Amino acid sequence: MKPQHKQLIVLSAPSGGGKTTVAKHLFTVFPQLTFSVSATTRHIRPGEIDGKDYYFLSHEEFQQKITAGDLLEYEVIFGNYYGTLKSSVQRALNRGEVMVFDVDVKGALSLRKAFPDDTVLIFITPPTMDELEKRLRSRRTESEEQISLRLERAAMEMEQCSEFDKVIVNDKLTETLHEAEGFLSTILT
Repeated sequence: MKPQHKQLIVLSAPSGGGKTTVAKHLFTVFPQLTFSVSATTRHIRPGEIDGKDYYFLSHEEFQQKITAGDLLEYEVIFGNYYGTLKSSVQRALNRGEVMVFDVDVKGALSLRKAFPDDTVLIFITPPTMDELEKRLRSRRTESEEQISLRLERAAMEMEQCSEFDKVIVNDKLTETLHEAEGFLSTILT
């Protein structure tokens, strides 16, 4: 049975699992996709652009958006807020656009709850926790404490992968990208 066409494609993975790499690749293969830019209070990393990678907000600005009901979902992860702006998702749906999300597990499940008929969830998992730790360390962007927290959270997130429509093990990147492409092509046609 062919999957139903969906407008909201949600990629989720533990930090370091490869969801951003997969998302970037899918945009090169499927130019009709649009990227859902999340809002966050975390500091901007080298090479990131405000409004393209994230909307970088202060804690106060984010709190104002929560109070105003401007977020579909949000969560505090490692002391920073992350969330999806309601207005950008509704605008994409109204225009008939297919939007790709790069969010955590809780955010993915919240999006499905808000738009059950329009959402497909894809979970990218590392082959092992040891490999995930190796990837996190090789990024050299987090302290030892942050790496430990990310690994603890990853174990919890991986337990929820059964809630997703598709689980892809990111062992060999070329195979991962090919599998993601193949699955997405069934959703977009």
